[in-house]
Amino acid sequence: MIAVITVDTTLSERYHLESLLGRGGMADVYRGRDLVLERPVAVKVVRGASEEDARRFAREIRTMAALSHPGIVQLFDAGTHDGAPYLVMELVEGSALPAELDDGPLDPERVARIGRELAHALARAHDLGIVHRDVKPANVLVDADGRARLSDFGIARVADATRVTTPGMTSGTAAYLAPEQLEGVDVGPAADVYALGLVLLEALTGRREFTGTPVEAAMARLHRDPEIGDDLPEPWPPLLRAMTARNPEQRPSAHQVAARLAGEPQAPPGASAATTTVLPAGQERPAPDDPAPEALAQLAPREAPRRRGTVAVAAVLMVAAALALIMASRGADSPAEETPPPARETTLPPEVDDALERLEAVVRP
Repeated sequence: MIAVITVDTTLSERYHLESLLGRGGMADVYRGRDLVLERPVAVKVVRGASEEDARRFAREIRTMAALSHPGIVQLFDAGTHDGAPYLVMELVEGSALPAELDDGPLDPERVARIGRELAHALARAHDLGIVHRDVKPANVLVDADGRARLSDFGIARVADATRVTTPGMTSGTAAYLAPEQLEGVDVGPAADVYALGLVLLEALTGRREFTGTPVEAAMARLHRDPEIGDDLPEPWPPLLRAMTARNPEQRPSAHQVAARLAGEPQAPPGASAATTTVLPAGQERPAPDDPAPEALAQLAPREAPRRRGTVAVAAVLMVAAALALIMASRGADSPAEETPPPARETTLPPEVDDALERLEAVVRP
């Protein structure tokens, strides 16, 4: 039986939990203190772990252990306490990005710094073949010096690794999913670039681009692209349009995004989003000819969505993926930001509405 962990518990006679920082779908995050090294830490404790939760948590440990980068929250230790798995991580003194946006949009130069730091962090993960799959404001921590860190690799996936989620199920947060994620297929680094584009757009405008229930947020991508105004300063309009291109092969790599936001004339060596492959930890990637960041402006024009048939068929795929997302998110390690959708979406086309009803009947507990 797994122990109940609360404030004032000391894990493994070393990590004393001082206060609760936040709660997710499967875990609680505490501010703690390492009694051996006498330093503050963040401790993530799985709550009522099922076999699936344990597998997800073990994957997060392996993923974070492979990553070492100033823009990624550092893993210090991992263990179990009376059957409850826990992670000990770097404590970032600051706030999550949503709190930074409470007072409205951020200055474009500040957004450029945040975007550059996050893009560098994603580039490191992508070079190791790791796709985060849940880039969103809540997973962006900003420290007291204004430096951004990427957190929560709980649903990250190493390319070509065995799936932990059920085939066809979608992991992530609906408002920031790339179009290909909504199709329930395997995704690559380009999905992280798309999500980062939406995060940076939200930081610049102060509003979330795709709102509503998971189904509504998913369906919105079928009807429109993100609204990126030409009134934004350079390089934002062409860069954000390129990052949120529907076709993942048209998006820049994380390396290119970081270079563009740094004002570099040439992106640093690194594979493009469409060709990233797995490399063993510590092995350097050869430097291919990466296109100049100025070419990003040529990526802005939209092409027809990939692998789509009629609007009705595509809509059914979107609804199916959104429902899968709702089921998957019951065990996900992120706070529930959206409420479940109503049983019927009366504004949908009749054929989509019927498909939704059949899908709900299948997944209903």
